[in-house]
Amino acid sequence: MTATYDADLQLFIAGAWRSGEGREGRPVYNPATAGTIAELPVATAADLDEALAAADRGWPAWRAKTPDERAALMHKVAGLIRERADHIATLLTLEQGKPIAEARGEVLSAAGLFDYFAEQGKRIDGRVLQRPAGQRAMVLKQPVGPVAGFSPWNFPVNLMVKKIAPALAAGCVVIAKAPEETPGCTSAIMRCIVDAGVPGDAVQLVYGDPDMISRHLLASPVIRKVSFTGSTAVGKHLMKLAADGVKRITMELGGHAPVLIFDDCDLEATLDKVVWQKFRNAGQVCISPTRFYVQQGIYDAFVKGFAERTAKVKIGNGLDADTQMGPLANARRVPALEAMVADAKAKGARVIAGGEAGDGGYFFQPTAIADVPLDADAMNNEPFGPMALIRPFGTEEEALEQANRLPYGLAAFAFTENGRRINRIADGIESGMVGINSFVISALDAPFGGIKESGFGSESGPEGLEGYLVTKAVHIY
Repeated sequence: MTATYDADLQLFIAGAWRSGEGREGRPVYNPATAGTIAELPVATAADLDEALAAADRGWPAWRAKTPDERAALMHKVAGLIRERADHIATLLTLEQGKPIAEARGEVLSAAGLFDYFAEQGKRIDGRVLQRPAGQRAMVLKQPVGPVAGFSPWNFPVNLMVKKIAPALAAGCVVIAKAPEETPGCTSAIMRCIVDAGVPGDAVQLVYGDPDMISRHLLASPVIRKVSFTGSTAVGKHLMKLAADGVKRITMELGGHAPVLIFDDCDLEATLDKVVWQKFRNAGQVCISPTRFYVQQGIYDAFVKGFAERTAKVKIGNGLDADTQMGPLANARRVPALEAMVADAKAKGARVIAGGEAGDGGYFFQPTAIADVPLDADAMNNEPFGPMALIRPFGTEEEALEQANRLPYGLAAFAFTENGRRINRIADGIESGMVGINSFVISALDAPFGGIKESGFGSESGPEGLEGYLVTKAVHIY
């Protein structure tokens, strides 16, 4: 399948689309070919100042709208996203590389987020406290204020909307800094928001130098809340910037998800699930299963089955209907993965499938490595690519110890048919999210977030809306 990259790449500031006019341009690449497909205008300091002024000006009007008024506009956004889903998904695949079916699923999920938070915004409740006659005491939930939302390139549409939708529902306004690698699909979402009638001061979109933009926005007293999805290192940097203004923050940071495979699981069914999930989006998923700890009794069978299934994963251009895994999203991941494979082999691990870069573009073979020692680089630093690391364990206690040994705690998984063990694993794993016999842990109505160095705060669910609200106590005598 072929498709034309017909994105109109512009900034959206103070209700107007901006491009050119002397702004620096940045190339946009197709990861399947490594070729340049467009040039993206980069925001200047003056652009950011104008965006901040617009957010400051637009917040009172947006928060004054009723929940029903905000919800009506958000439902219109969701409808437009669904109408344009095929076009947006094509842009997403051309920019990011994931298979077109995965891209379309991501776009439709973003529409669902607008619908969910449109209704959830009507359920922002406070409470009235018991007081003597003639007195009142109330607890109110109110919007925190203008928000700076920073989203990454691996799920560019869904993760940008995870910041915009709850903010709008709560009565906040947003300056969205979307990823420069994937501007076409994110600007297409922005056009849905604008065309639905959301005021231009309520949501704005900028691209550019991430460090400059984050420093500029977070230094402003206009911004009251920061939401970020990305690496732990960058998250720590933003936390320090936010601390100077005591700004509210939500951080969804790096992970290194363990998967505990017990010998009483349904092995064939488990293998079918884990291999597909590992190579979804070429492993560029914050909750991607990566460290596979397999009980000794089934270890050899698991390794054999994993290698066989990995070798059958169809790699290719994401626009091709039979492609199961596309390229990596950017060039820098290929040498990083090659170095991790070389390090693991040097320390005694066995590459049982893949392990090398592909031909052309940013492709890397689906890779499985067995007998990986704990001191291998990939066992301690997130590969963020199509790499599965497999090692045996003996007891349940050993498995939990290994699962919890890293400073990350975003997602963890376990496969077992033992009910008592399920309860112990759910209690014992140090992670913000746990999947038992399933990888389905992301849902519109459930909190999504981590602990330890994987961040804090939640997105999605009522908890995701709570992050954009402040609590006020009112006492009347």
